[in-house]
Amino acid sequence: MPTLEEITVFVTEKPLATAVIALLGLAGLALALLALRVVWRALSWLFTRYVAPRPIEDVLTIVAASIATGVSAQGMWRFSGDVLGLDGPLRLLLFAFIEVAIITSAVRARRNMRENFSAGIDGIAVWALTCLTAVLSSMDARSLAEAVFRLAAPLVAAWLWERGMAIERHRIRGTGRINWRLTPERLLVRLGLAEVSDRTASEVDAHRRLTRVALAAKRAKALRENGASERKLRHALAKLDKAMDQAVEHTGLAVDPARQEALLAQIAALYNTSALIDADPRVPWESDPNPVPARPALPPALAELVRDEDEDAVVLDTTPQVVSTAERAALMRAAREYWDRQIAKGIVPRTVDIAQEIGISLATAREYRALWKLEPQAHALIEALYHQHGIVDTGAFPALDDDGRVLSGKS
Repeated sequence: MPTLEEITVFVTEKPLATAVIALLGLAGLALALLALRVVWRALSWLFTRYVAPRPIEDVLTIVAASIATGVSAQGMWRFSGDVLGLDGPLRLLLFAFIEVAIITSAVRARRNMRENFSAGIDGIAVWALTCLTAVLSSMDARSLAEAVFRLAAPLVAAWLWERGMAIERHRIRGTGRINWRLTPERLLVRLGLAEVSDRTASEVDAHRRLTRVALAAKRAKALRENGASERKLRHALAKLDKAMDQAVEHTGLAVDPARQEALLAQIAALYNTSALIDADPRVPWESDPNPVPARPALPPALAELVRDEDEDAVVLDTTPQVVSTAERAALMRAAREYWDRQIAKGIVPRTVDIAQEIGISLATAREYRALWKLEPQAHALIEALYHQHGIVDTGAFPALDDDGRVLSGKS
């Protein structure tokens, strides 16, 4: 490299050559900047078009597979020179023909996946060519470690490609992964070392103790009904007593209503196992698609009252009462007091009851009742009668008392 004094002497002695060199340098620098700009734009376009839309795992898969393919290609470079004796341009042209075939098969397999939902023969070719290049690369290795490394690199690239294809296959088909029948979780559940639900340890223990009590009660009952010997019956009762003592001690059975109901439900199910023989299950393909639920039969007194005049009946006497404002207000207050008394007794008065009790027309009584039956207490009584007997309020039926007795609506 020339020193600073030599450069100064050259510039002084040859100014024209120095100017030409400076211009050429500036032109070369401008061309380099232009080339860098073009390369930057091309890389930005490639990143925006192919890299940015992809998930990060796909990008990392491509990078890792490219590195592994490069390692495989380097092994084939040495194999083509040392084993095949290729050199110069011929070696440069022929050393990576298997890697090119692998990439071609992978691209074709991906296209088949998108068009036919299967990688097809090209997917098999990827694995076959990968194994071939792995074996050929490892044959020229200088040590066992190098051979293992050259065997592993192509297989890693093929595995990453296969996982990317599997993800795309599930995305295209809209299917999920298969559920293996033999998994560590299922083995642990089978052995009783794990639970299939998210119950706590105390809940699991309580359930097992209650089940033990129910089973012991069933066995003791069966022995007693079958006329077993006194010794067997005494032994079964002792087991039942022991299981009950442990349940009371460890589950709070004596003070927990939920546990008591759970125990009774288990005992009821175990005691009535024979009833399953006579069960008449519904056949899905023979049933009515829109079944009408059966409603309980009405008491005779209620059925007779329902057949009376209802809210939709035509009122024969449609002549309005001619009363003063004060008289109308007094009649309305009387009707309201009568309504409140009956509602307090759990009775929803009929239209005809209001008209007869107060001495007003059916039209006026119907008007009052239509307003008052929407109040919460009256509405609750009407809803209760509907849910018990399936009757829609028409203004002609009374309410039912707590014991199921029909209330006539008369005070």
